[in-house]
Order: sequence, then structure tokens, then C-alpha cells
Amino acid sequence: MFLANMSHEIRTPINAISGMDEMILRESREKSTLEYAGNIKRAGQTLLTLISDILDLSKIETGKMDIVPVKYSINAFVDKLVTIISPQMEKKGLAFDIRVNPKMPSVLCGDEVRLSQIVMNLLSNAYKYTNYGSVTLNIDFKENPKADIITLKVMVEDTGIGIRESDIKQL
Repeated sequence: MFLANMSHEIRTPINAISGMDEMILRESREKSTLEYAGNIKRAGQTLLTLISDILDLSKIETGKMDIVPVKYSINAFVDKLVTIISPQMEKKGLAFDIRVNPKMPSVLCGDEVRLSQIVMNLLSNAYKYTNYGSVTLNIDFKENPKADIITLKVMVEDTGIGIRESDIKQL
């Protein structure tokens, strides 16, 4: 309850800052001001993501995480991920490969929001801890012939330093 209340209290001023920053980005023509405003935007997005992650963690720990299944396009899902992470990969000089099983159903039903959070977290960590080389996103599936379901397999491979053995259990 405390975390839920605090996340709301913290999000409100961050959203106000982000709104004012958006006005600066729209109205300013000065290069240095736009650069500073871009930094503010990225920092605000990072803070909101951290707050959401903390709130989600508290929901998981209390058993109150709701899974909301919706139908979504796997192509649109992958496109969103690529749009978000590709500029960062390019900026760092990393190759970013996406491999989706061509036999993957085009429409899936599941919690797209939670899946996006998980995959973005994996991609962000791969980006953060890879200084050179590549990051590869593999999306595959396993069919269950007895039911109209699949098991979705998402793997992120990178040429970075890897995950400490002690941290693997937390994943």
C-alpha cells in the first residue's frame, strides 16, 4: 500500500516536469536547450520506469499482479521493441539482430504489457552490459498439439559480460 501511494505521489511531479519539458522541446529552436530538454525527457522516462518496476515488484511479492490477456500482433510487438531499443544500440555501435520464427502465429493472446516489460528489461540489460559486438533477440514458440496454445520463447543473447551466477536465481 505504501509503495502504491508513493508511486502515485512521485509520478505526479515527474509527469508535470515531463509536460513542461515537452513544451520546451516543441517551442525551442536553440540546439543546446533542445539537447538539455532531451536529457530531461530521457531521465524522466527512466524515473517513471523505475517507479513502475518497484510497484510491479511489490505487486508480485504480495500476489496482486494481475495478468491481462489481450490479442496482439507479434509483428507490432516486435516493431515497438525495435523502435525503442534500436537508437540506443546504434548510438553505442552495437549490431542488433532480431530473429522471429517465420512459422510464429501472427496474432497472440497474452499480457502484452507485461511481456513488453520483461523483454525490454532483458534488452536494456544486454545493451547496458555490452560494450561492443551484438545483441540478438530470438522469438520462437513451441506448439501444444492438444490445445490451441503455444509456449512463447524469448531469448536475448549478447556479447557482453554476462549475468553473475548469484543473480541468476532472482531472474
